[in-house]
Amino acid sequence: MKKNAVTIIIAALLLVIFVLLLFTFQVPQAQVVVVSRFQEPIRTINEPGLYVKWPWPIDSINRFDQRVQMFEDQLNQTLLADNSTLLTSVFVGWRISDAKAFLPKFPGGSAAAAQLKLQDIVSNAKVDAMARHGLPDLVNADPSKLKFEEIEKQIRTAVEAQLVQNNYGISIEFLGIKRIGLPETVTATVFARMKAERKKYVDEAESDGKAQADKIKFAADHEAAGLITSATGAATRIQSDGEAEALKTLGVFQQNPQLALFELRLKAIQESLSHQSTLIFDERMPPFNLFQDLSTNGPAN
Repeated sequence: MKKNAVTIIIAALLLVIFVLLLFTFQVPQAQVVVVSRFQEPIRTINEPGLYVKWPWPIDSINRFDQRVQMFEDQLNQTLLADNSTLLTSVFVGWRISDAKAFLPKFPGGSAAAAQLKLQDIVSNAKVDAMARHGLPDLVNADPSKLKFEEIEKQIRTAVEAQLVQNNYGISIEFLGIKRIGLPETVTATVFARMKAERKKYVDEAESDGKAQADKIKFAADHEAAGLITSATGAATRIQSDGEAEALKTLGVFQQNPQLALFELRLKAIQESLSHQSTLIFDERMPPFNLFQDLSTNGPAN
């Protein structure tokens, strides 16, 4: 009896598990599930948890990854507006935004098939966008003239328009130019153009530098001229003051010529005795005759 009871319990548990497997399903995190009834999508489940369904073949479960998926298209040659060519590749991040719309568009809801289709759309949009721009918009010595953001926006806008128009249930999370390259046929031409542009910038820099140097030199010359004028004026004033003092002394000497003569003789003797020396002179000869006058007129010992 005990063995029969255990068998019945095990059988009941297995039956419950079987029923649960038939009539329930679980949605894990980062997945979205589309429930189809007789191959027609009827509902979409985005929240994780345990859900009820009818067993197959009535209901079927289609699971999709909600995470962002990325790819990079091939580095291929693109014709630009100025008839030059450039090698470009684009990277794209995309995700399934509407699983119910996505499922019937691709066999079995294949993400690989969706990515192949998206690569074709991106490639065509890239060709159209590149055809609106010349080589200087992508290869330029002046970073301010590059138009990467504008081109990326044009490509993304065209891709998103195609996805909405065909209701693929796909959204673009990010898109950008990954790589650019120059074909061998245009490399020399591009380098020559870049060299010419660099030379133009160098010439402009030299011209600006020369203008600044001339400006500084002019300011320095102007300041020097002002200093010279000021110094000349000061020297003229000093000379005028000296001449005025000299005129005062000259007036005194004119009134007393003997005083002037005496002053000159004293200066001559001072200059002669300014260095250590031995003098032999005739005291009768000017200016040394002052000593004779001193001995004659001086006080008696």
